[in-house]
This record gives sequence, C-alpha cells and structure tokens, in this order.
Amino acid sequence: MAEGAESALRARGLRLTGPRRVVLDVVRATESHPTAEWVHQMVRRRLPRVSLGTVYRNLRLLVAEGLVKELAGPHARFDGNVSEHHHFTCLGCGRISDVPAPTGDPHSRALCGRVAAQSGGSVTHHRIEFYGRCSECQRRAGGRARSRRPTP
Repeated sequence: MAEGAESALRARGLRLTGPRRVVLDVVRATESHPTAEWVHQMVRRRLPRVSLGTVYRNLRLLVAEGLVKELAGPHARFDGNVSEHHHFTCLGCGRISDVPAPTGDPHSRALCGRVAAQSGGSVTHHRIEFYGRCSECQRRAGGRARSRRPTP
C-alpha cells in the first residue's frame, strides 16, 4: 500500500473528489475489514456532511477499480489490502484477520492444479477462508469450544 490514495486514483483516471480520497484512505488505514457503515463513521470525522450513499458509491467504484476488495457475506466488508491473501474469521467475535498467501507456495499451486483438472477450467486466483476462534475469544471462554455466528 505504498501508493498514496491520490496517485492511485489519478493512475486510474478517476476524479479526485474529497470523499473518494478519504474513503480510500480510511479503508487502507485499517486492518479491521470494515463495513460501509464503519467507513462512513470514520469519513464523517473528516467530512461531516458526507452521506452513507456517497460512501457506498465510492466503495463500489474502488472495488471495481481494484483499489479495494469486497468480502462477501451477510454484511459486506471491505479490505484495503489488495495483495493475494486469505482470511481467518473468528466465530466468537467476528474479527477478520489477514492470512498471508504466498503465490509460489507449492501446496497452493498443487491445489489450483487439482481444481483445474477436476473442473476442466483454468484457475485465475483463489482465496481460502478459515473459521475458528481467535486467541482472545479462546482465553475469554476459558478454552471451551463454544462458538456463535459473527456479529456485524
């Protein structure tokens, strides 16, 4: 994420609106995989009059331009880390953490090869989602294997 918001937007020929710059800055500045509502709250600290609709439109545009990733789910989350990586979602608290995904990993290449062979298609990329309980939730639960669905 060395590329600044302004230069990233310019490189794609996008207008440099205040809300667009701030939305990109906010998403890139956090590792929490925020919802649009959270991004809106953070943007309003710098631009108090910006609407939730403006934030949504800019998030969609940034996703379409490859500057931000959208994580599917009951409540869409956004990721400013556009490098190839996987995610770990805690079933206790809902926290989503990045898991590095080295592209040259032999296991990853082998899995892609098997999927391509079985499907008859070609794999362009993949993402693996891991689910479990984070260390903090395990500690709070005293090691009990209780889990619930993530909260938005």
